Amino acid sequence: MPGERIQKVLSAMGFGSRREIERWIEQGRIKINGKTCALGDRVNPGDWMHVDGKRIVVRKQRAQTRVIMYHKPVGEVCTRDDPEGRPTVFDHLPKAGRARWVSIGRLDINTSGLLLFTTNGELANRVMHPSQQIEREYAVRVNGDVRRDILRQLTTEVMLDDGPAHFDEIQDGGGTGYNKWYYVVIREGRKREVRRLWEAVGIRVSRLIRVRYGLIILPKRLRKGRIKELDADEIRQLAESVGLEIDVKSQPAMGKSARPDRDQRHGKRAPRKKRSPVKKRTR
Repeated sequence: MPGERIQKVLSAMGFGSRREIERWIEQGRIKINGKTCALGDRVNPGDWMHVDGKRIVVRKQRAQTRVIMYHKPVGEVCTRDDPEGRPTVFDHLPKAGRARWVSIGRLDINTSGLLLFTTNGELANRVMHPSQQIEREYAVRVNGDVRRDILRQLTTEVMLDDGPAHFDEIQDGGGTGYNKWYYVVIREGRKREVRRLWEAVGIRVSRLIRVRYGLIILPKRLRKGRIKELDADEIRQLAESVGLEIDVKSQPAMGKSARPDRDQRHGKRAPRKKRSPVKKRTR
């Protein structure tokens, strides 16, 4: 049968995962050449589709897979359009050509740090899927007396309102007295999970920064509100880490970027023993 399945085409264009697009088809939200499509329908170059009323022309050559990292500041929300008129992370992203940026995960309005975006919906879905068990690492400043038994409980099991949870790893990040920094690693993406874990043991989080997502580390020199585009090798490594093969061509350098430190290139994780206190590290 000629052509390609609708969900494959739209996913490659960055509209979402194939499974998500299949639900859109079942809901009647997609039309091909003016006709509501069904699962199994295919499209060819030159066909035109409507997705929730937005017209899309199917082209022979699809948009190149791109991935960018963004240093999100506090105060921005991770939605395209906010009904309250608050600034969104999408306000600062570069144009994606014929594709669109898909967010890989989210951060709440009071959390800053690393956000990843891609034009490949299938890649985004793979990286976010719970089965991949991708590590997310955060720098956390907490207020309170954090005893050893509390740290032990946080890495064992804490009961939250949506089930048990724990940190895979906790490392001292510096600080003295009532304000202390920690690096914590978690493999889930539940809403406000890092904050809720600390709050469940009676400790208040006063600052939260995501510093790593899987292989990708937030560069020290990437300022808040700035972006950096991953090169072809970095994109391939990210895709391979979730079992996905992607043919990526070299991308031109972008303007609002920061060159990562030597130990942060190509997703290589910096040795933990060389880390400096968080206050110095995140300026």
